Amino acid sequence: MTVAFTFPGQGSQAVGMGKDLADNFAEARAVFQEVDDALGQKLSDIMWNGPEETLTLTANAQPALMAVSMAVIRVLEAKGLDLKSKVSFVAGHSLGEYSALAAAGTFSIADTARLLRIRGNAMQAAVPVGAGAMAAIIGLEHGDVQAICEAAAAEGPCQIANDNGGGQLVISGGKAAVEKAAALATEKGAKRAIMLPVSAPFHSALMGPAADAMREALATVEKRDPSVPLVANVLAAPVTSASEIADLLVQQVTGQVRWRETVEWFGANGVTTLYEIGAGKVLTGLARRIDKNISGIAVNGPADIDAALAALNG
Repeated sequence: MTVAFTFPGQGSQAVGMGKDLADNFAEARAVFQEVDDALGQKLSDIMWNGPEETLTLTANAQPALMAVSMAVIRVLEAKGLDLKSKVSFVAGHSLGEYSALAAAGTFSIADTARLLRIRGNAMQAAVPVGAGAMAAIIGLEHGDVQAICEAAAAEGPCQIANDNGGGQLVISGGKAAVEKAAALATEKGAKRAIMLPVSAPFHSALMGPAADAMREALATVEKRDPSVPLVANVLAAPVTSASEIADLLVQQVTGQVRWRETVEWFGANGVTTLYEIGAGKVLTGLARRIDKNISGIAVNGPADIDAALAALNG
């Protein structure tokens, strides 16, 4: 059995996430305290008690999701998991890439929390509210959506932000261009073209100022080569050099999250099981649609942890 650990991105957050971990494991409580201390804010209180609109703010959701993922990792490790010997690869969806790197030891938890707070704030500040947009296009191939984005680019920047697999692509850019692309997608035969309720056009060229902010931030933190290769979002291929990873994290802000290709790469390279570490089950559902031969297992609560350990050590 070849195993990869995957880490969820924005949209997987929910009020109450991680509370059962904190209630049951000292190692989880220590992670949440470390994140609170790093940010100088009781983020854990927002995570467990809401309100939802405060948790959903990009600058809160990003470090919060990482905290839950790392709480799971620390509990698994306390119960005997050796990541390097049991897991062949790590990968994360957008902000989840930072969680993956914290798990693999590239960044400390405190530095990861601070990086994600900077990232969330920088992404929010990069574009005036209402100037950008994102839309989900369901039921068209990557090439078709690429052509639609190019046709809509007369209205402004428009590009594929996420290729999530299973015929689900997300586009991002200027509001007029994305609305035009969504209309073109419907004409082209998309099952659905849905404008998304997001606060900024993530993973588009309009995020250039946020990429600059991350370049500066990443230059100042201590980085180690990951203990397990990272299959990077913008490459859909493994990397093991901390300095190369930092460059890719900068590119990721304006680049495409190539999740379908990432899962396909896992399948082509012998990975049989993807464990989704942290909140929700989004990536587990996507994996099932992309490659039927890969089994997905979500690990986000106390009951999941014992089952995962039994399978990993089996």
